Amino acid sequence: MSIWWSLHLRREAASVPLARRLLLGTMETAGVDPDISFDLSVALSEACANAVEHGGAVGVRDETEAYRVTAYLDGDRCRIEVSDSGPGFPPAAGRRRPSLAEHGRGLHLIEELADHVRFGNRPGRRGAVVSFDKMLKWRDDALLKVS
Repeated sequence: MSIWWSLHLRREAASVPLARRLLLGTMETAGVDPDISFDLSVALSEACANAVEHGGAVGVRDETEAYRVTAYLDGDRCRIEVSDSGPGFPPAAGRRRPSLAEHGRGLHLIEELADHVRFGNRPGRRGAVVSFDKMLKWRDDALLKVS
């Protein structure tokens, strides 16, 4: 069995804990190990906060603009994607920042918490896409446990 869901959220701070709680609830119900759930929820929070902060038109803070979160729990893997309609990421050479920089620590944290991470821009359209995945560990009483 697999589970997936997608949210269309307004670019406002209150949307971040909403997405995080939905992910944590889904993973708890499915029986995912709490440590894995926590890592993914922190990574999701960072990706959502990035979309809220940077996911709109340059120089405009319009909370009516939205971003999308999609999560897939399938087999032994969870994949999460957060996409927005902002200016997107700069070219790869200019994107990496030291971990002590004022901005960019959230992206570094996502890289540390997930197994595979992709930062990119939406093909043919404005916007950034952050996607990451992680191998799942299951509790003994898991509903979706992979044998």
